[in-house]
Amino acid sequence: QVQLVESGGGLVQAGTSLRLSCAASGIMFSIDAMGWYRQAPGKQRELVARITSGGTTNYADSVKGRFTISRDNAKNTVYLQMDSLKPEDTAVYFCNLAGSSFGRGYDYWGQGTQVTVSS
Repeated sequence: QVQLVESGGGLVQAGTSLRLSCAASGIMFSIDAMGWYRQAPGKQRELVARITSGGTTNYADSVKGRFTISRDNAKNTVYLQMDSLKPEDTAVYFCNLAGSSFGRGYDYWGQGTQVTVSS
């Protein structure tokens, strides 16, 4: 059974940093990409950052230059370093894993971790 365990959320002041981690277990297929999404109250879930198995990254415009996604393939773990946090970064952050095997696609989500940035 695939599990994504997130950690690192919390309450911080604007201008400070947080680092989120997401460890995947029970993987029996190829991981194509891992990423972070977020959902603020009353808003749709949006992509924050994503990294492919080959190391290609993409970021939401709102976090470019402030957030950095990285991945430890050996540990099936993805990290999100969030610097210069702003109140508008407040949201529940979800880890996502996309994979495939023999033409079948897989898509899994973590339970979410709350990030609250106070002004």
